[in-house]
Amino acid sequence: MSAPPTQDILVHTEAGVTTLTLNRVDKKNSLTRAMYAALADALEQAQADGAVRAVLLQGDVAVFSAGNDIADFLERPPTDPSAPVYRFLRTIAAFPKPLVAAVCGPAVGIGTTMLLHCDLVYAGDNAAFSLPFVNLGLCPEAASSLLVPRLLGYHRAAEALLLGEPFMAEAALEVGLVNRIVPPTECNAIAQMQARKLAAKPLASLLETKRLMKQGLVEPVLERIAEEGAIFARMLTEPAAREAFTAFMEKRKPDFSGC
Repeated sequence: MSAPPTQDILVHTEAGVTTLTLNRVDKKNSLTRAMYAALADALEQAQADGAVRAVLLQGDVAVFSAGNDIADFLERPPTDPSAPVYRFLRTIAAFPKPLVAAVCGPAVGIGTTMLLHCDLVYAGDNAAFSLPFVNLGLCPEAASSLLVPRLLGYHRAAEALLLGEPFMAEAALEVGLVNRIVPPTECNAIAQMQARKLAAKPLASLLETKRLMKQGLVEPVLERIAEEGAIFARMLTEPAAREAFTAFMEKRKPDFSGC
């Protein structure tokens, strides 16, 4: 498997499992364009490699991902479908092999929404999930406007998406976003163990079972990703988002009274 174009994503394949590690801990694993491209490349290569039967996404014991790197995001906003973030989202949404995630610490924005496309999610007891799109003057992404209500029910989804307040591992377990809560120092190892269990099973059975479970959902998800992306791009240019990001960079509370 070829190396990704950034060391902020580590790719390792062993025993039928490709492990993708977010490796930008000094920046709380905030995601850049190069990281999205590397993740998409690695998923495409794992899909094409017949020896790979499962993929594991993991971060650090203290942080999974703080979401988009704001400076990188503002330098070149994802305003069209060819942007690396949308390529990554389309790839993970349609990925046919089992996807496992290990999540410790903060999982912000896309750090939470990418989990909606994983098959098994293991969370450290320090995990904190948040969907702060409205607070940034934006709309949901990764088809979360479709998948979060399906998973949480409408009222809990409204609380998560409209208020954008963090919810902890116990709440994520209750609504089915995660499979199990484990000690943070054991989370990556437990997820790796589960991924290797999957990799020991017949590939055709894994592929067909996942396809059947997701039958009728992949196309609506891809359509919602495109719809959200178009609205997201428009909202990026509007006053609320400009105020939110300016306030973030100036380390102050945003004032949306005129938005």
